Amino acid sequence: MTVSKEVIIIGGGAAGFFAAINMAESNPELKVTILEKSGKVLQKVKVSGGGRCNVTHACFDPKDLIEYYPRGKKELLGPFHTFMTGDTIEWFEQRGIPLKVEDDMRMFPESNSSQTILDCFIEGAERAGVNVLLNQNVIKIDKKEGQFFLETKNTNFKADYLLIASGGTAKIWDIIKSMGHHIIEPVPSLFTFNIKDPILEDIPGISVPDAHISLENGLFESNGPLLITHWGLSGPGILKLSSLAAIHLAHLNYQFSVTVNWLNLSFSEVLTYLKSQKNKQPKKNVILRSCYEQISKRLWSKLVLSAKINSDQNWSDLSNLQLESLAEKLTKTDLTSHGKTTFKEEFVTAGGVDLKEINFKRFESKLHANLFFAGEVLNIDGLTGGFNFQNAWTGGFIAAKAIADS
Repeated sequence: MTVSKEVIIIGGGAAGFFAAINMAESNPELKVTILEKSGKVLQKVKVSGGGRCNVTHACFDPKDLIEYYPRGKKELLGPFHTFMTGDTIEWFEQRGIPLKVEDDMRMFPESNSSQTILDCFIEGAERAGVNVLLNQNVIKIDKKEGQFFLETKNTNFKADYLLIASGGTAKIWDIIKSMGHHIIEPVPSLFTFNIKDPILEDIPGISVPDAHISLENGLFESNGPLLITHWGLSGPGILKLSSLAAIHLAHLNYQFSVTVNWLNLSFSEVLTYLKSQKNKQPKKNVILRSCYEQISKRLWSKLVLSAKINSDQNWSDLSNLQLESLAEKLTKTDLTSHGKTTFKEEFVTAGGVDLKEINFKRFESKLHANLFFAGEVLNIDGLTGGFNFQNAWTGGFIAAKAIADS
């Protein structure tokens, strides 16, 4: 008679469910249990992508894909050759969930609803016989004679294999540390910039499609859509920078300089164009209408006034100095950030289990046999755009295969 092997997965999120379904389907003899500390599962999946779930990114070359990971780049190259974007698309399509590619290459379910993904995981886990237990906050893990003994506030569990997919959870990191692993101190990785400046006041909701943003005099740079919010700057271009510069900005206590080129054009290009506008529409009032489609009227008026141009001036009234000042504001607006704002539900961290202690052929601990990790609990984080989910799918799949084949 075959004795079922017990598998415990800590964390009822993306990586945990993906791994559970894959290992249970691959090896029905495994008894798979997910322990979720809260009363609900898959909450980050539910709110991701504005409630649409940015499942992955349409990048199909492992060497290109790793470039989107400020931490974990080298370690993910091998795993991405095993399971990456194309495999993710196929996995969901086999379960009746086609994905679509948007203009920025992000991929979402065609339903445009994260509930589609939640239903897929919850129903898939149920069909595969995965046991999902809620309100199971793990407070202690011991390993004795090759087995793992877990204690929660409610009960105790025993497992032959343990997969930790708990995300960025400080208490679990402390437990992992007690087992001998090193934890890279976590800091926020995806956040918006808190900026108080007259140019940004009273125009929340204004966006530009392709700005160039740099931090600390060009130490970090990115291009992308930019959004003005009640508290400062957000949007994909900002979130990309926050990820790239996460550790550096934490050291600065989030007090840093930001330079925005609203047009992603050179100063000389913009100045030449502004001079042409002076010739084309000399009697038109400068502030009343933006001469760039990507700059809204409300933002344009702020930039015009900040360039020391009066609200009653026509184009013919502008001096060369004023034209240069406006070109400077359009291509080099200097701002100062005095903090950050994170979205609790979509919070991502840089930090976690030291990658040197992981065998990435199996996503298994080098210190403890049959101890596996997947997702954000590791010191891996990606830029915004579906990359953190792809890391979860890849780690969850490889860990699941390693356990199922053992």
